[in-house]
Amino acid sequence: MKPTLSLPVKTILIGAILFSSLIFKANAQEVITLQKAIDLTLDRNLTIKQAQFTEALSDEDLKQSKYNQLPNLTAAPQGTFNFGRNIDPSTNQFINQRIFALNGNVSTQITLFQGGQLRNQVIQNKILLDANKTATSKVKNDLILNVVTTFLNVLTNQDLVKASQQQIDIAKLTLERAQKNYSVGNQTLADLSQAKAQLSTADLNFTNAQNQLELSVLTLKQYMEMNPATEIVIEKPDISKLTNLKTIYDPQDVLKTAMGINPDVLLAEVQQKSYEQAIKVARGNYFPSVILFGQAGSYYSGAKNVLESATLNGTFNTIGIVKGTQQEVVAPNFTSTFKSNPFFTQLSDNFNQAAGISLQIPIFNRFTARTSVRKAKIQAENAQVTAQLARNNLSKVIYQAVWDVQAAEKKYQSTIQTYQANKDAFNVIQQRYTVGLVNSLDYNTSLTNLNKSQFDMIEAQYQLVFRSKVIDYYLGNQITL
Repeated sequence: MKPTLSLPVKTILIGAILFSSLIFKANAQEVITLQKAIDLTLDRNLTIKQAQFTEALSDEDLKQSKYNQLPNLTAAPQGTFNFGRNIDPSTNQFINQRIFALNGNVSTQITLFQGGQLRNQVIQNKILLDANKTATSKVKNDLILNVVTTFLNVLTNQDLVKASQQQIDIAKLTLERAQKNYSVGNQTLADLSQAKAQLSTADLNFTNAQNQLELSVLTLKQYMEMNPATEIVIEKPDISKLTNLKTIYDPQDVLKTAMGINPDVLLAEVQQKSYEQAIKVARGNYFPSVILFGQAGSYYSGAKNVLESATLNGTFNTIGIVKGTQQEVVAPNFTSTFKSNPFFTQLSDNFNQAAGISLQIPIFNRFTARTSVRKAKIQAENAQVTAQLARNNLSKVIYQAVWDVQAAEKKYQSTIQTYQANKDAFNVIQQRYTVGLVNSLDYNTSLTNLNKSQFDMIEAQYQLVFRSKVIDYYLGNQITL
């Protein structure tokens, strides 16, 4: 007979399983702090990786420009089969036979002078590498600011969701009270409808706040290159403890510091230097080039034969007649045998070398050199203007940021006072409404004012924190909460 579990035991087991699953789900949620969000973004974000790839390409360009100052070395072997009447490459005579020929050479050359182009190109590529490193830093800094902004948006929306839920709770209590009063005839149908409308408005505010929260969390996940389905918990710092926020700044002091560290300005200035160096590279086309070269080669011919032996065969050939005596001059005939000339012997015998120096003087190149120099000058002037624009934009942004943080402080203090005043007013009206001394319209108006002032205070609080952190960003300070 199988043992059976009693009902209490089953209940305990089911409860334990459910509790374990809840604990597992909670543990599966990744806790995200502001610093962790920044670290994950810097480690995973694909925009940063693209900037790093561009930087790596610039590094390779710099290495290659240095390698261009080294001599090159080229080998050019060639093998051919010749058929029919052709020229024996070893004797330069016409023959009518099949020949296998092999020739080749090794050559090298080094540029001694090219108008300084090689050296100037190295310098320019160094500057371009610095520019791409600065561009990578700019991408990182921009992403950090975006992450901080989004993180604060998440915190703001979390508080707005919480405040919206509190509004719903108050609206429900109000509706219950209105329903009871209507049932006993103490309130009209209009009062009841007002309470229902207030609850509907609270539900709508909650839905909107929840949507904004989900959207801001999704944006934060995208910066961290995180799967949208990943469950995360945003660790909320105690914003109320941020009492040491500095809001008074001298914009000139902030600007002076930011000019030396701002990546936008640094990038524009480095790019300006690279275009100025490009002018020197382009001017190198006006100068002659001096090239030192050397070459070594040899060749082999299958038709090349060497004498192996020669013997007299007893016959003579007349090779001439003595003038005056008419006496014939004869020479003995030989029977000769030949053998093919060995491969390595021919290579050794035919080995040749050459060395020299080449001077190439540009006389007329259809004005390409002049056009290159003029274009480089225009680009340098444009880069100079771009750098000044970056400085001007930074100055404008710094002054605006300083004014914004001061305005945010004043706005936050104002919203605190407004919220406290509306809260006190609502408490009084609520007490009077309970005893029937205030109608539902006045009550709902007071509640609406209280809710709006609470939302305004929450947003102003985070806005003040954000504006303060923007100043820290431009000062190069680490952004923490």
